[in-house]
Amino acid sequence: MAAIQSFSATHPGDPEPGDLIEIFRPAYQHWALYLGDGYVINVTPVDEGPPATFSSAKSVFSRKARVRMQLLKDVVGNDTYHINNKYDSTYAPLPVEEIVRRAEYLIDQEVSYDLLSNNCEHFVTLLRYGEGVSSQANRAISAIGFVTAAAGAFSLLGLLRSRSRERQY
Repeated sequence: MAAIQSFSATHPGDPEPGDLIEIFRPAYQHWALYLGDGYVINVTPVDEGPPATFSSAKSVFSRKARVRMQLLKDVVGNDTYHINNKYDSTYAPLPVEEIVRRAEYLIDQEVSYDLLSNNCEHFVTLLRYGEGVSSQANRAISAIGFVTAAAGAFSLLGLLRSRSRERQY
């Protein structure tokens, strides 16, 4: 397996139209789809002006997003990214012309956004594969499930402990 090479705005790599671009933000990854000629399509918060990105904490919890075509270097900013078509072994990519046509149709439209079920990774994988998937969201859902189960177990242990103390008196 080839090593994953990271890029930045000053070292842009060589993405092809239709490629998924994973951008490494502090604490999470943002996703965009490369259109060509240095441009990507991605979702940005509705309530932030250009050049909006999902870099602020409040934007991650936004319920609405706007589809924007922006220069890759502007979306990346000071962060790093890599080309990551990680689902190609599971889902067949649509023809590049169809990916780009579908993406261009959505530019400047407002779409719903949900961190766990309809995030930026779902958006770009839907364009590339016709199927919206997000391993980032799946990891978050699993973590939430684990925390919920752990909290329930601790509550049950606390209840059992308090009942055993009551019986001692």
